[in-house]
Amino acid sequence: MTYTAQDIQVLTGLEPVRKRPGLYIGGLDSAGLHHLLWEILDNSIDEVMNGYATWVEIELDRDGQALRVTDNGRGIPVDIHPEYQKSALELIMTTLHAGGKFAHANYTYSGGLHGVGASVVNALSERLEVTVKREGAEWFQSYNFGIPTAPVLQVGQGIRGTGTSIWFRPDSELFEVHNFDPQLIRQTLEARAWLHQVKIVFKDRTNHETYRFDHSDSTLDGFLAQIVGSEPRAHGWEENIFLYSRVEDPRLDIALLWSQEGGEQVRSFVNGINTPQGGTHDLGLKAGIVRAVRNYLEVHNLQPKGLKLSAEDIRDGLRAIVAIYLSEPQFKGQTKERLNNPEVNAQVANALAPALERYLNENPSVASGLVERIVQGAKERAAAQQASTLVSRKAVTRKLNLPGKLADCASNRPQECELFIVEGDSAGGSAKQARDRRHQAILPLRGKILNIENAGANKIGQNKEIANLISAIGCGVGDQYAPQKLRYDRIVVLTDADSDGHHIACLLVTFFYRFMPQLLKEGHVYLGRPPLYRIQRGKNVHWAWSEEERESYTQTARGKGNTQVTRFKGLGEMSPEQLKVTTLDPATRTIFRVCVEDDELASQAVSSCFGREVAPRYKLIMEHAQEAEVDV
Repeated sequence: MTYTAQDIQVLTGLEPVRKRPGLYIGGLDSAGLHHLLWEILDNSIDEVMNGYATWVEIELDRDGQALRVTDNGRGIPVDIHPEYQKSALELIMTTLHAGGKFAHANYTYSGGLHGVGASVVNALSERLEVTVKREGAEWFQSYNFGIPTAPVLQVGQGIRGTGTSIWFRPDSELFEVHNFDPQLIRQTLEARAWLHQVKIVFKDRTNHETYRFDHSDSTLDGFLAQIVGSEPRAHGWEENIFLYSRVEDPRLDIALLWSQEGGEQVRSFVNGINTPQGGTHDLGLKAGIVRAVRNYLEVHNLQPKGLKLSAEDIRDGLRAIVAIYLSEPQFKGQTKERLNNPEVNAQVANALAPALERYLNENPSVASGLVERIVQGAKERAAAQQASTLVSRKAVTRKLNLPGKLADCASNRPQECELFIVEGDSAGGSAKQARDRRHQAILPLRGKILNIENAGANKIGQNKEIANLISAIGCGVGDQYAPQKLRYDRIVVLTDADSDGHHIACLLVTFFYRFMPQLLKEGHVYLGRPPLYRIQRGKNVHWAWSEEERESYTQTARGKGNTQVTRFKGLGEMSPEQLKVTTLDPATRTIFRVCVEDDELASQAVSSCFGREVAPRYKLIMEHAQEAEVDV
């Protein structure tokens, strides 16, 4: 095949966007769809950041597939550009890399850096309309797939105020998802209102609701307090949040505290844009925190003997927000998920470290609670590592009879193997008879396993049931997790259909979430669904998984012959044939994959239900006590 100059294509105008949309918005999924809104919103927020606008309004159409963004900024210029001889409005909306933010005469800070945001949205919309108010007049232009339908027209005069309003409907043939998510929009807008101390209104026509966010008199500590919510804080931090702000270049705002819960959660922003992958400002925050705490420990001679505190120990439980404002930010790609400015790391660390150390010296009770939390966490980490090392030595072999009585499968190909975790020897006996020995393994556990969320590391390491479970799965825990050593592609938690069974299933999921979170993220953990009732009328057998299903079926069958209802108190009461049909046979069973869509919310849920603090659990029970039978 020949390859000549005739094969070279030059894409002009907005053709590159429609040809390769993923290059500009990351993809055509839900994230890409919402990125269109963020691009238009960023332009309005830029007007706010630079002091030209005081409010922004977003309106979601009734069908959920079109949006309008309006601000009271200066309004996009509409006069004729001297070089290109067309309206500046049309130039901005139809030309890549056309905008007023390359120089800093009009914008000190901005989120729209490359002059492609509005034009990209225009190119990927089947219809877009712009209305501009400025200099006492109103101007309008519309576009289909990025192409103007007519020149920019003046549609009104004697108009008061200024601003820009953009309505757009994304191209339904391009995007895999068509409906905008009102909840995601609402959360993002509230965050913007906190960060920029601006009034934002969201009119959700799909649900006939209006949300007004006005944090014009608030600071970043209020935003952090809202994010943390009822999560228990470390001692001394119950009523305290460290807040740091400076206005010099670069402008920097930081709020932080420590929680009793594990992990670290940092929300980072650049010029008001969320950077979910962090970047140099995020790294600078973490470095500054570690430096300040280590200096405090050294000055006050609080370094524990025989225990090395790592940076992860110091940051464990950290909850923070960092917002930086840069005149020349460098992002990773147009989607702006990560900040790459190398100088920012040291700037943030050098600003934060002395301020935080001074705060700790001036607030001894807060500092004491932090030191106590760090040392205790480090001790638990060290004990957990010892427990993990001990467990990892107990490698499983095919002929090993574990105390948990693992009945392994014949296949040595993990991708076709399943492990069913059942409660008790009785259920284990039925499951072993009902299983497909080639691909299905059975591991009976003795009653309710240890609540690892409420137990110390030493107790966890000494627990035989957990040790057997880790050994049987084979991939290790924590830092020693090795996916290539996973012995089963599916791990199915199969417990009784009553409240005790549900409790055991939750304990097991908690164990996987804390010790082997990768199993959940990679889709290896499932919940089995055994029936609660067997209903027979004549030769017809029906299975019911709840009281409501049983009642519904028996009422339907009433007067149509003798109906026998059998309630299973546990899996052990089911015959191997019944267990196979309802829970083990891939052709007839129902299993649910355990997914984690929001790690922060999942962690809060686990802590509330199984953590040491009783108050969140009591509140949860009282709020839902009337909805279902609760096994307290």
